[in-house]
Amino acid sequence: MHKNRPLSQDELQRFGDELDAVRARTVAKLGAPDARYIRRSVSAVRWTGALGRIALFVGAVGGAFVPVLLWPLCIAGTLLLALSKILENMTVGHNVIHGQYDWMGDPQLHSRTYEWDIVATSENWRKTHNFRHHTYTNVRGLDDDIGYGLLRIFPEQKWKPFNLLQPPIAVLFCLLFEWGVAIQDLRLGRLFAGKMTFKQLRAQFRPVGRKMGRQMLKDYLIFPALAGPFFLPVLLGNIVANVLRSIWTYVVIFCGHFTADAETFPKDVVRNETRGHWYLRQLRGSSNITGGAAIDVLTGDLSHQIEHHFFPDIPANRYTEMSAEVREICQRYGQHYNTGSLFKQFGQVMWRILRHAFPSKPRRQVALTSKPANALDMGGAEPVRQAG
Repeated sequence: MHKNRPLSQDELQRFGDELDAVRARTVAKLGAPDARYIRRSVSAVRWTGALGRIALFVGAVGGAFVPVLLWPLCIAGTLLLALSKILENMTVGHNVIHGQYDWMGDPQLHSRTYEWDIVATSENWRKTHNFRHHTYTNVRGLDDDIGYGLLRIFPEQKWKPFNLLQPPIAVLFCLLFEWGVAIQDLRLGRLFAGKMTFKQLRAQFRPVGRKMGRQMLKDYLIFPALAGPFFLPVLLGNIVANVLRSIWTYVVIFCGHFTADAETFPKDVVRNETRGHWYLRQLRGSSNITGGAAIDVLTGDLSHQIEHHFFPDIPANRYTEMSAEVREICQRYGQHYNTGSLFKQFGQVMWRILRHAFPSKPRRQVALTSKPANALDMGGAEPVRQAG
């Protein structure tokens, strides 16, 4: 594991100030180019989605009469539809719901009004992701994204015999990731622990159930029905497109949080957490993905997960230019900037899932600061939070 140099209180203050300055300089530059970027992204979602559905429809209907058309058009349509859903989920939905474009004043691109093309509601996502995850990133017992209540990915998580099943569970979770995200805020463990009644669960599930119903009606009934008796290829195309999106989203998110160098923290780390401590915790709980412009676009710039955790409400199209300065600051303060190829990072994730399905001991953690007391025990105030 890479070693991070513990920082003195003075260094930690300067570290946070320098990153705040990067943020301020970027905010001052926001304007027309950022608005064009997100609106062009919305157009790309619409065009790829429309072309994908047209190709599926023509392939299904035309293929019944000209069989040579069936497979090429249906495969092309499915891939285009999957691309549209990935772009909508990663580049548009995730970033808009973070409030990255609220400054535009466009109600269609505002965090409080945008509803994305996924079975999860944007309201629940704002709670589980924007608040809990981004405030308590990788804090055990506070960040529900650590294993999503299903997987033991870090040795600091308590091992249970159930974890022996996590390799196949991880595969199933990958295929159905959008459904797992949809029910995350229900926190079903409270029901099994007797901390929530079925009546309370039904009330919480109602808006989620309505969203699930609308998505299933659209993708699995209305669009396939347009092909009449040739509905089956359209139905299968929609199913596969949604599964491909789930797989891609799972890979990107897991690579951003669960690689070999990513760390988790105990609850007391957030007490008296200064701005510098907050930035340092985000850095040590995050991983970037290299791969250039194509990876940046397909991940909604979550290939720059470190920058996203530092600046969640800054338009993600700015992360590439910010990353050079962020990396230089991290290197100057002796902090590991965790980045690597998609294959390298996901390989580490898969190893974690396999290794920690079995009992394993927590590793020694490098202190955040050089003060004599345990730097992870900060004492008793509310944690620092970014906007977004």
